[in-house]
Amino acid sequence: MSKSLWKKRAVIGALTLAFATLACAAEQPWVTKSNDNAKLLLNLMAKYSPESASQLGVDGYDERITDMSHDLYDASVKDTRTVVAELQKRQKAETDLKIRQDLDILIGAANDQLTSNALQRKLMLPYQDLNQMLFGVVHQMLDPRIPKERQKTLVVRLQKYAGLVKGYRPITELAVERTLERLKANPKLIGPYKAELMQSLDDGPTLLKGMKAELEKSGLDGWQPAFAALEKQLTAYNDNFVRKQLLPRARADHRLPPAIYADNLHQFGVDISPQELIAKALTSFSEIRNQMNITAGLIAKERNLPNADYRVVMRELKKQQIPQDNVMPLYQERLSQIESAVRAQKIVSLPERKAVIRLASPAENAAQPAPHMNPPRLIGNTGEYGEFVLTTGMPPDASGKTKVFDDFTHQAASWTLIAHEARPGHELQFAKMIEAGVSTARGVFAFNSVNVEGWALYAEAEMQPYEPLDGQLFALQARMQRAARAFLDPMVNLGEISPEGVKSFLIDEVGLSEGMATQEMQRYTFRAPGQATSYFYGYQRLMEIRQAAEVALRTRFDRQAFNDFVLSQGLVPPAVLRKAVMEEFVPAQGKLVSQGQH
Repeated sequence: MSKSLWKKRAVIGALTLAFATLACAAEQPWVTKSNDNAKLLLNLMAKYSPESASQLGVDGYDERITDMSHDLYDASVKDTRTVVAELQKRQKAETDLKIRQDLDILIGAANDQLTSNALQRKLMLPYQDLNQMLFGVVHQMLDPRIPKERQKTLVVRLQKYAGLVKGYRPITELAVERTLERLKANPKLIGPYKAELMQSLDDGPTLLKGMKAELEKSGLDGWQPAFAALEKQLTAYNDNFVRKQLLPRARADHRLPPAIYADNLHQFGVDISPQELIAKALTSFSEIRNQMNITAGLIAKERNLPNADYRVVMRELKKQQIPQDNVMPLYQERLSQIESAVRAQKIVSLPERKAVIRLASPAENAAQPAPHMNPPRLIGNTGEYGEFVLTTGMPPDASGKTKVFDDFTHQAASWTLIAHEARPGHELQFAKMIEAGVSTARGVFAFNSVNVEGWALYAEAEMQPYEPLDGQLFALQARMQRAARAFLDPMVNLGEISPEGVKSFLIDEVGLSEGMATQEMQRYTFRAPGQATSYFYGYQRLMEIRQAAEVALRTRFDRQAFNDFVLSQGLVPPAVLRKAVMEEFVPAQGKLVSQGQH
């Protein structure tokens, strides 16, 4: 079974953020018409990846599971081409500019799916990390924000995955069959990366425990037989198939085929070459390092530290670790302080309700080691909002060793992490979409990491001047890390640096803990190659758009109005956002000023 673009868009883990039109927001007429077009792709998603459709909130798919009983590649290609043809037909007849833009997005998303799946089909041996997949399904369906009636359908899904429902066979058996089927058809297919399989085997027990723990707390009835069967099946799948059959075929070289890596960058929203990205990021890294040394020097003078090098000062500040039971109170306090600064400085409009922050479970640490925003369902949403999940470390490896993070649990780091994941970053970004409503095209199918993560890194930069010096230093470190990602990720995938070289650079030059540096290296090599570059690139594109607006408006530029406008656009590509800013925002602001309304 090839990796589906729908799954990549709907569950980027995180790397997975996905958005859609909300029932609680009043739709404009053009949005209603655009959403009728988007239903063609939503129905296609639901047919081939019902779990993804269910996660978005599409009704009627909570009990359905992905059909792995036979190879569906040819059928999915045929169906997708049919949808593209219909969307192109509608585009020729459409006169509304925004709807035409949305049709461009929908057609582009469908064609991207065809391209990605064709490349995977041609080059890569399919591998399913079923522990990760099934934990994701359980965790998503048992989210407290999901109505209890919907949660009950999880039992049926588990029964189907375990093969306990008539007409269904265990998903583990089907995954093995599909993989061996592709290997027989083309013995030259490239196998999964050895380190990826080893990490998957290490994470398996933690994810199984996490699933069981969540089910035990859920209050659901009748899940025990299905889970007991799945637990045995997944353990056998890991031991007999992944370890004994796949691992010997695994590739020792982490590098993807160049065409696959280039497609990854495209899917995440990066539209320049890896070489150009490396050049931009190297320059930016050097400039940020200079700023960090200036700030570190001020801190060293303020605190009578003997060495003003930014690496040494960061190590000193990291010693101010917060006991785990005090982490959440600290982050809540920081959130309040940041919100006060946002309002006082008129940076962006904030909602009155509180943002949600919580610590990750061990299973969540395994599934997604980096701190992240857990988005709400956005189709049929009735007022649920996102939550900031603070991870605390990586799960134990095969030897039992645990790599703990010290990157987020000290005083100085809390400022910029709140700004990124909570407010005015991701949490606000999601909230604005919930409250204002955007078209499904701009919410679901325009989604990529560049437009999502670009805003969050921009939010960090907006808040940096209003933080204490130690907070500013770690805001700069976070920006430095994003610049480092943007050259290390392509460099390691082009063979210009080794995975161990990546890890040591992040520890020595960026100041990350071993745990954080390890998960970063894994991110570039197998968790999501290419994705980490999107933060830097998205930030650059958004800053470019803002500066163009400032040049056009000069003293008439209103930061809060600009930021509110950007959030109101949904997740449009940077080129579409720039067009909207220059053709709608700039003229409107100029008119307001001339009328004395500013």
